[in-house]
Amino acid sequence: MNSRLFWRAAAIQVALTGGLFVVLAVTVPHHFFDNWGIVVGPLIWVGCSLVTGRLIHLPLTFALFCAAAGGVAGTLAGLVFGHPVGIVAGVGVFAACASGYGRPGSEEPHPRKDSHAADIARG
Repeated sequence: MNSRLFWRAAAIQVALTGGLFVVLAVTVPHHFFDNWGIVVGPLIWVGCSLVTGRLIHLPLTFALFCAAAGGVAGTLAGLVFGHPVGIVAGVGVFAACASGYGRPGSEEPHPRKDSHAADIARG
């Protein structure tokens, strides 16, 4: 997991979803969310996840996978602990998923030169 990419993905996702929330909260009557929140919320989540994925250069299908993982985690946490906790959980899982993406051609981590892990593994 790339911690820098984790925080970048989380910040972008929070900014996009939070920005849309503010716009909708100001422009749409509250009763709209009572009737349509269950549809609008996931659509906003997926849309913002796709934009975030694009900004951090994730493949489309992987961004959708991360959106689904975050959405499921957020939904479960939201049902148990409430909507604010669900949002935090969803963003955290989305960012963790996105930060685990290894770009094609990137090198795998190698043991440090002073590491004795290879010697220990050989016995």
